[in-house]
Amino acid sequence: MAQDSRAVHFPVGILGISSGSLLLLVNNYASTPGEDFIPQTALGILLLVIAAVLANAGVLGLSHGQLFSLVCLTVSGLWCGSGLVYILAGQGVLQPDDLKPSLVPGLAAFTLALILIAIVALLAKRAVLFIIALSISLACAHQIASLSATGFGRSATAANYLFVCMVGVYFGVGHLLSYITHGKVELVVTWAKEKSVQKTQQDPECTSMMLVSLVMNLLSASVLACPLLGVVPQLSTGHVPWLWTAGVFQLGMCVLSYRAMDTLGATFSGFMALLRFAEGYTALLTLYSIQPYSPVPFPVVFSVLLFITAVFSSQKSLLEGVYQLFFVAYCIAIAVEPRGFLQGGTQGVQAAIFVVSACVLFVYALNMHFSRRIPTGQGLLKALVSRMNALTLRPQDKDLHAPYLGLSKYADAEVLGHASSVLAAFAITATVGDKGPLFVLVLPWAVVAGGVLQMLCGSVCFARGKTFESTAFILYGVMWVVWGLTRYGGLYGESRGFNVAVGIICFMLFNALVTVAALFLNVAWFAYALAFQLILISFLLDAIGSLPYGYDIGVTIIFGLVSFYCFLAHLFNGTFQSPQIPLGQALVKLSGTGGSRDVCLHVPARKAASVNQIAEIMKNGGICGMPTDTVYVLVAACNRPDAVVKAYKVKKQAQDRPMSMWISSIKQLEPVKHLLSPLLLDFMQAAWPSSISMVIPRGPWLDAFGLGEAAKHIGTPQSIAIRNPDCTVATHLINMVGPIAVTSANPTGEADTTHHNQVYAKLGDKVNGILCDGPSPENIASTVVDCTKIETGHIGFFRVGLIPKSKVLHIFEEVRRRHRHGEMNPAFEGDISDTQRNAGIDGEITEEPEQRNE
Repeated sequence: MAQDSRAVHFPVGILGISSGSLLLLVNNYASTPGEDFIPQTALGILLLVIAAVLANAGVLGLSHGQLFSLVCLTVSGLWCGSGLVYILAGQGVLQPDDLKPSLVPGLAAFTLALILIAIVALLAKRAVLFIIALSISLACAHQIASLSATGFGRSATAANYLFVCMVGVYFGVGHLLSYITHGKVELVVTWAKEKSVQKTQQDPECTSMMLVSLVMNLLSASVLACPLLGVVPQLSTGHVPWLWTAGVFQLGMCVLSYRAMDTLGATFSGFMALLRFAEGYTALLTLYSIQPYSPVPFPVVFSVLLFITAVFSSQKSLLEGVYQLFFVAYCIAIAVEPRGFLQGGTQGVQAAIFVVSACVLFVYALNMHFSRRIPTGQGLLKALVSRMNALTLRPQDKDLHAPYLGLSKYADAEVLGHASSVLAAFAITATVGDKGPLFVLVLPWAVVAGGVLQMLCGSVCFARGKTFESTAFILYGVMWVVWGLTRYGGLYGESRGFNVAVGIICFMLFNALVTVAALFLNVAWFAYALAFQLILISFLLDAIGSLPYGYDIGVTIIFGLVSFYCFLAHLFNGTFQSPQIPLGQALVKLSGTGGSRDVCLHVPARKAASVNQIAEIMKNGGICGMPTDTVYVLVAACNRPDAVVKAYKVKKQAQDRPMSMWISSIKQLEPVKHLLSPLLLDFMQAAWPSSISMVIPRGPWLDAFGLGEAAKHIGTPQSIAIRNPDCTVATHLINMVGPIAVTSANPTGEADTTHHNQVYAKLGDKVNGILCDGPSPENIASTVVDCTKIETGHIGFFRVGLIPKSKVLHIFEEVRRRHRHGEMNPAFEGDISDTQRNAGIDGEITEEPEQRNE
């Protein structure tokens, strides 16, 4: 059985769905119209725990079964939202009469979503997922009925969950036993057949993250549209769990999209999370009988950002761009409606989004699992741009970020980070009236956009290895959260004064360091940090009551415009290879600053084209980092003495750590084989390729490799280390370039580099290219054998590394045994004199005292 079919997240997900179904089954069967069998608070908490387990199983299953992950994440969202509603009801926040209007919008959305998923599962011949999705969908539908007719609905709901339990337990236990026993115990006879149809051709533009995001948009649209359609009286506190569940899941899809190298998808998911939290915040304020006023500037700016994102998303598919335009219309509706989410115009647009989201969900789900796809306009924009000489699209595939030069694999997050700054800046331009800050819809825009999304982007940048960007985004995110809660959360009037000023001054000091650091990056980042410093000054002046009229609005707009330029530049430059919107050069340049950002070529070692690129660089006198069978090394072509000298100077080679020579095979020694001992040649033939370096006497044979004056940098005046690595990439490169001069790819005195990230970080601004192959297969250096006295039968060891001493001695003993019997390597017999033939045969194997050349 294939390893992925035994992956533990499959049975965990199925058994998790079964356990949740069992919980709801028991509650529906045993409850009476007047009393619930399981208290609502306990039921809600248990559903939240199971939802968390399902979400984890769904995320882990993304790389194995997209439809399985979609089912798990959808059911997780269902039980997370309904669980929170039950907790609110159990704690008395919701009255018994409020339970129906609170549950119906969410249950209706998941009923439709799961029916669509069930149809796709049926067409894809995924029987288990079809049964689960359809049964839970019917259970949701009957639960809606039970809220009106308890006698009918609860029994039918319980019957559907019973069916889920029976199927889920059988298949889940079967998969779990198969996983534990490594396939020796197999209860599920249909699993192999089901797996055989799972790996169908999938549309790379359709991912589970996109589909889950569509389900969450469907959920929020249902909640907003139900008041317009008269299904529920109005948007209320009971709808907050559904809306904020959608927001949390959108944030999760944002992170997963970054993980999948989808910057545009992550940006759109971040925008959707922001809308969901704002909608939930508006619903929450109804608990206090507050209907917040929606200021005009923010939704207008938001609609502009969404429109630009939709245009750029059209390069993936025209359908996706058109779908995002509905949210542009939604933001425009918010701008023209004084009460925003609470008015009919906004809710009418959400009704349209509900229908469109369902259609797009079904189309993308089908396209993800079938080779015959419904046309979505994929590739139309690329075809159009390809006819324009002025624009060149950047390849949008995994090679865009491969090899990855960060601590983790994530796409660039600057687009969403700068967009969040734009939104937060224009949000705080709103004027707070006499009624108080809670009556103006600013808090979620400032806290979620400026705070939560910026800190998320900072975390992604940190994972990308971008220390400066992560510092700036996280610092600004914290500031937006603190200021947003203080200024627009109703606390500002009580805390204005010296205590607030001290905190702002601290932020100003930190941002001053960020501004200075931006001088070494580019003009755009310097302007961005400086503009934020001006905003901090306005906060400080406001805190001490000395704010000039209009100053805060002016600097906020300046910061918003600078952020918008950065947003547009990163989005445009990430989409088009040429031309590029300039971000400016570093204003201050010092030696050793700026790191190795975009200095040297870094290409994946497993591609032949990459090895060819590095070979051409070396032939032209460049030096490169390269993976080997042990650790990463720095290499230069021996026939380019200037490159050898450059490598020596870059490394600042210590006298006790000389450079060595590597060959791809012993055939590269044919021009000088008459100058070498036949015993040595046979020992090389028997020991290589391997992690064994041989130190041999220096001699005239070295002149044949074109080193010239650079030969003094290889080895010592008496000897040279030579090796044939047991690494396909390295030997292929040496075949193309010829013998190479090698040293470890780390500054002298530091530990060996065991990942291409380390090479890039330490030497990226000093080398011309890096072949990237991830972590080294071994973290131990090669074994260094002293062969300077091999003709007398003596070998020693300078260093015992990856190859043990006993193995080296065994190889040498076998070679000497063959020489005693007159057996030699046929490739060298014709060029060896009788004197050479007898050399080293009569001696005994001895070992020099072991030395370590540190």
